[in-house]
Parts: sequence; C-alpha cells; structure tokens
Amino acid sequence: MAGNGKVRKWRFSLHKSSINAEKTKPLDEFICPVSGLLMFDPVVVSSGQTFERRSVEICRQLNFIPVLNGSKLDFTTVIPNLALKKTIDNWCKSTGTDLVNCEPDYSVINDSVRKLMSSSTQIEGDSERDLIEKMAEKPPVILVHAATQLNPRSVHNRFYSSSSDESVIANVPETPPLPLPFVTRPMCYSSSVSASTSSEIVVNETGNGNENETETETLGSNSSEQSFATKLQSDDVFEQQQSVILLRKITRTDEEARVSLCTPRLLTSLRKCLVSKYAVVQTNAVAALVNLSLEKTNKLKIVRSGIVPPLIDVFKAGASEAQEHAAGALFSLSLEEENKNAIGVLGALQPLVHALYSDSARTRHDSALALYHLSLVQSNRVKLVKLGAVSTLLKLLETGLAGRVLLVLCNLAASNEGKSALLDSNAVECLFQKLRNENVDSAESTRENCVACLYSLSIGSMRFKGLARAARAAEVLRVVEESGSERAREKAKQMLKMLREREDGDEGRDWDALLEGGVTQTRFRVNSTEF
Repeated sequence: MAGNGKVRKWRFSLHKSSINAEKTKPLDEFICPVSGLLMFDPVVVSSGQTFERRSVEICRQLNFIPVLNGSKLDFTTVIPNLALKKTIDNWCKSTGTDLVNCEPDYSVINDSVRKLMSSSTQIEGDSERDLIEKMAEKPPVILVHAATQLNPRSVHNRFYSSSSDESVIANVPETPPLPLPFVTRPMCYSSSVSASTSSEIVVNETGNGNENETETETLGSNSSEQSFATKLQSDDVFEQQQSVILLRKITRTDEEARVSLCTPRLLTSLRKCLVSKYAVVQTNAVAALVNLSLEKTNKLKIVRSGIVPPLIDVFKAGASEAQEHAAGALFSLSLEEENKNAIGVLGALQPLVHALYSDSARTRHDSALALYHLSLVQSNRVKLVKLGAVSTLLKLLETGLAGRVLLVLCNLAASNEGKSALLDSNAVECLFQKLRNENVDSAESTRENCVACLYSLSIGSMRFKGLARAARAAEVLRVVEESGSERAREKAKQMLKMLREREDGDEGRDWDALLEGGVTQTRFRVNSTEF
C-alpha cells in the first residue's frame, strides 16, 4: 500500500507541475522581440512596436535598427508603455513570478542584439540575391523608354527624356514635357580614342602601340566572348589587366561588339574585376561596363547579372577615376525604366546624393542625372526624402549644379512626401530667391524648372500662400510673367491668380478671433445654405 501511495503521489506531482508550467508561461506580447525575454520596462517606439527599454538603448548604442516583419523600425522616440507594464505586473502576481528578478542583464541583451546584427547582414544579402533572381525571372521587355531622344521640333536641338511616363511636370498634363539639358551618354564616356587616359593604354599583340579604327575592328573580330570571360577570371593579374583594357577599347565604338559581348558569363567575369584591388583593373572594368551599358538592350541584362552592388561599392570607395565611371554607369543604367526601382533598392541613392559634393565635375554631373532618372519612380522619391536629400539639394541651388538639381526637386515636388519635406525645408524661399537672382545670361531651362517646382508645391497646399507671401512671391512672379518663356509665364500667371483668389477670400475675416474662438465660430455656405 505504501508503495502504491508513493506511486500515486509521484504521478500527481508530475501532473500538477505540468499545469503550473502551462500557467506560468508568459504571453507572446510580454516578450521583447529583440532580447526574447520578459519585458521589465516596456516602451513604445516611433514605428508603434513595443520593446524592452534596455534593448532599444543598446540598439542605439550599436547604431543598429532591426527589421521586424519586413519593415524597418524607428527608434527616434521612446514612450513608456504603462498599460502593458501594469498587465505584466498583474500576470507576475497571479503566477507568483518575481518581476524584480526579471530585470534584463546588459550583457545578455548586448549579445542578443549583436546576433541580430549578424543575421540581419545575412538577410540583406539574401534579399539582394532574391531581387536579382526575381528580375531574372521576368519575361523580356520591349525597351521603348530607355534613352532620351532628340526632339526634331526643338530649334535649339535640345534633348527630351522619354525614360518614364512621369515627367517633372506630371501634375500638369496639358503642357508638354520640360526640356532636359543632357544627352543619353554619361560625361565619362568618350568615343574618341585620343581622349583616353593613362589607364586606357592598350598593349596590342605587335607591341607597336598604334591605335586606330582598323586595329580595333580586328581585335573585336578575333576576341570572342568566351575568351574574354576566361581571361577576366584569370589569377594572373597582368593577363586580367590586358584583357579588361582590350574589352574597354573594343566596346568604345563597336556597337555590335557591345551587344554580342554582353552575356551573363562575361558580366560575371567582369564583376570579379570590379572588386579587384588593382586600380588599373578596376578602373578599366568600370569603363568597359559603361560602354556595354550604352546599348539599350544591355541595360536590363547588366542589372539582372548582379553587378550593381559591387558597382556601388566602387562608387563609394574605389579609385578616383573608377568612381567617375561608376557614376556614369549608374546614370546610364538608370535610363531603363525596369532598372529604376532595383537600383534604388540596392542602395545607390545615398552615395549618389553624397557624390553631388564630389571634387570631380564628371561625377557630380552624372550623379545628378542618375538621381533625376531614379526619382521618376515614386518609391525612390520616398527613399530620398527619408535620406534627408531635400536639404542637400536645396543647398546646391547656388552652385553650378543648380540646373540638374532642380530636375530632381521637380520630381520630388510631384509626390506628397517630397512636397511636405520641401515645404518644411524652406524650399519656397530658396526657389523664389533663386528666381530673384537669375540674370539674363542664365539658362532659360533653369528658370522654367524653378517655376515648375514652385507650381507643384502650390497645388493643394494651404501652407504655400503664407510661405510665398513671406518670400515676396508676387513681385518675382510678375517679372516671370512678363519676361519668361511661354511655359514659365503660364505657371507664373496661374500662381498669381491663386494668390489673388485666396487674398480676396481672406478679406474681412478676423483670423485672430477665429483662432481664439475655435472653428465653431466659422460659418460655411454650401449651395446657399448656412451651416
């Protein structure tokens, strides 16, 4: 009997322990997503999620912002989650859990955050590969919006962009697209052999160093894509160098060679040269990539090959001449509509904004034009706003890059996010000051784009009127209405009309009394009925 009693008691103890364990298991919302521990001091962050306060503090110290459920968190503001803390306290009392012993240890959370940082790096790499694979699965597309085309009606032979259905004046469909003061080829490209730099010297088979069209054609016919791909992968740096220099020379003027040589195998081999530690190899590899990207049928192939991430690395920290060519390559690739979103996702926007302050005029020029084409896509506009690009662009309005910067600002002003950021950054004052300082020798396109940007900001914005008044907009707009181009005059006229209408509507209204008394004192008349 005693034995049986012990057995029954032992079984009963097991059953009771199981029930208690089930009851004392905390709910998922009590657990910090970063540390995986019961939260001692829960706080709500700006993006709406709740974390342990110490987890947020350590993430800030390590400059790490985790990604939760595919969205990046925002740790700008931290607010105590008192309701959840009280719920956790009640749960601890009901289960007999000592909350004081649950206070998280700094070292434990620090280790957890560092593990998340390591896994995040791996996830980003996987996402990048997934993007390339998804692009590769897309069916072939007809490239009809890849390059700017010469408008035969332009008396000044300017170039117009057809790279997107969205133009810098997309919100005014009745007017034709604004002229864009650039051509389809980046500044770093030159079809003239004599314009080559020291890194372009080609040592041919005869060793005489002569460079002419006949020689280039012969080299192109005798050099197959397979041969190039093999030599570019060579461990012999000298052979790799000569091969990439030869590839650059052949693709400089031979359009057929550009198309035939741009294969996945060769692009994979060229990618190895982009990450080379030898400046000559790296520079000529990027220059060859620029040449290949000039053919519109190659632009999509190049991005799908996965060559953009190392290209961005070169752009950020490569040899100085390689950086110039990298800016040109990003500009050239951004002309293709299918590439715009991918290039933005892969991280090109921030380095392009930073390059606007480069010492190289070529880099600044091509970076600005790349940003213009990339900002034709709404997702990239949002990214640029989040990166704080608006203030940088406004500062550049007084530099020689102003004309191209205005193109980007016009695109940003066409989106709600960009419009808000521009109004918050005192863009109205800056743009009217730019118009005020423009002289007769300035490019007319600069004034047109300045007026177009202001017009976009004025549409649907209640703040624009006050900001325009502070900037003494009326006198500037009257000058534009009298002496500007047809397009600029029309927009200036519409803005003046808008300002006058609002001024007439404000007459006789006591705004101070309205603000003191609240909106209930205001009467609205709709269809002759007062409310």
